[in-house]
Amino acid sequence: MKLYGSSLSPFVRKVLVALAEKAVPFDHVPLRFHDPDREFQAASPLGKIPALRDGDFRLADSSAIVHYLERKHPAPALLPAEPRQAGRVIWFDKFADTELMGPLLRPFVHRIVRPRVLNLPGDEAVVQKALTEDLPPLFTYLEAQIAGPHLVGEAFSLADIAVATGFVNLRIAKEAVDSARWPKLAGWVDSTLERPSFKAAVAAPKG
Repeated sequence: MKLYGSSLSPFVRKVLVALAEKAVPFDHVPLRFHDPDREFQAASPLGKIPALRDGDFRLADSSAIVHYLERKHPAPALLPAEPRQAGRVIWFDKFADTELMGPLLRPFVHRIVRPRVLNLPGDEAVVQKALTEDLPPLFTYLEAQIAGPHLVGEAFSLADIAVATGFVNLRIAKEAVDSARWPKLAGWVDSTLERPSFKAAVAAPKG
């Protein structure tokens, strides 16, 4: 099994955490978007990361890959069997990808990616808008959803992985959740990112 994509990507990191949680052996190829590598292009026809090759099977998209891994390597489960909990996990995965990730990544993009990778100026006004306008209502929503160590039920799941992964990038951009304003969210982020699987994913090659 081979996973393509830089561990700086929260979406690649989502798969890295899932692989670590399930103790699935794999090779990691830490390349970036639209890399000309032929095997990567075959696995990701749109040139996006992550992409996976498992024998003669190829797949792109972090959520699709995690669902594939869940069925091929069902233990430990990252998707609960109970219908309501399963629905909630899928919701949090979707919420993370479509609502949270954009504003959560803006400080990282404008403080790290643009100036250090693309040699382009960052826009601190965009960063401040994300921090003061876009993220607070999302953080407030998450604060109200946290009732224990995990977002859904009593076990670590894809919900925790999908929501927490972007907070790594927020930390890289030297920002953090205000623990006075959102104490449950701040504590949940800290404890989730301390899991060995997240530490391994963060330490994985960046490319």
